[in-house]
Amino acid sequence: MNEADAIGRVLTLPTWFVVGLGDNPDRAAYRVARGLQQHGLRIVPIHPRAEVVHSEQGYATIAEAANAVGPPDVVDVFVRSDRAGEFADQAIAAGAQAVWFQLGVIDDDAAARVEAAGMTMVMDRCPMIEWAGG
Repeated sequence: MNEADAIGRVLTLPTWFVVGLGDNPDRAAYRVARGLQQHGLRIVPIHPRAEVVHSEQGYATIAEAANAVGPPDVVDVFVRSDRAGEFADQAIAAGAQAVWFQLGVIDDDAAARVEAAGMTMVMDRCPMIEWAGG
């Protein structure tokens, strides 16, 4: 987990489901999702309100989004640590290649489940910081 080469590979995967992404520009998820787009990646907002964010249709669940647009490459999680595990499990079920827990999102049990499923796990990191050189 959190190995530099693995993080580098994840940063090249094209489709990111962003859990917790709503239309509030004051939230970190909003700014990071814009940065993902600026790096040429596709974002798919995952939020209970299923809002359109950065011109991308949102979905209430990972499963709903996967049924509509295909499986995610990465599930990027912007929720509290005590809720992150449920989204890791949904990412596994949806066939994601990687799960990314944002800064401050830590769940070692969920990370172990992701890795046991053969997926890449990145935890307590931000892609924008990684692109800026860590």
